[in-house]
Amino acid sequence: MSHVLAFIGISAVVIVVPGPDTALTVRNTLFGGRARGLATSLGVTTGLAVWTLTASAGVAAVVTASQPLFDAVRIGGAVYIVWLGLATLRGHRGAGSPPRPGSGYRQGLLSNLGNPKIVIFFTSLLPQFATGFAALAALGIVFCAMTLAWLAAYVVVVSRARVALLQPRVQRVIDTVTGLTLVGFGARLAAESG
Repeated sequence: MSHVLAFIGISAVVIVVPGPDTALTVRNTLFGGRARGLATSLGVTTGLAVWTLTASAGVAAVVTASQPLFDAVRIGGAVYIVWLGLATLRGHRGAGSPPRPGSGYRQGLLSNLGNPKIVIFFTSLLPQFATGFAALAALGIVFCAMTLAWLAAYVVVVSRARVALLQPRVQRVIDTVTGLTLVGFGARLAAESG
C-alpha cells in the first residue's frame, strides 16, 4: 500500500506542474468555453490512457529505445505544439468564432500523444511501483484519473473567470502569454535530444 501512496504523491507533483496539456486546456476553455475545455481534458486523458496501455504492454519501451522513432514522436509533437502556439498568437479561433466540433478533444489527444516526455515518464516510473500488465495498467489509470480531475478543476476555475478574462485587453495578454508558452514548450521539445 505504501508504494501506491508513493506513486500517487509523485504523480501529483508531476500533474500539477503546468505543461503543454495544461496550457492547451486553459486556452481552449477561455476561447471555447467549459465544454471545449472539458473535451480537451478528455483528449489529454485519452492520450495518457494510450501511453498507459503501450507502457504496460512494453511497446512504449520500444519507442524510447528506438532513437529514430522517439525523435519522430518528439519532432511531430513539437511541431504541433508550436503550430497551436502560433495560431493562438494570431488570435486564430478566438472567442468570436465557433470552434469546430471535436477540435478540443482532438487537440488534447494529439498534444499528449506527441509528448515523448510522457513515454519516458511511464516507462521509467511505472515499473518502479509495479510489474505485470494489470498492475502497470492500474497505476496508469490512477494517473489518468488524477490528471483528468486536475485539468477539470482548471476548466471550472477558468470558465468561471472567463467573462473577465475575455475583455479585449486581457485577451490580448492571455493570447500572447499562452501562445508564447506553447511555442516555448514546442521549441524546447524540438531542441532536446533523446
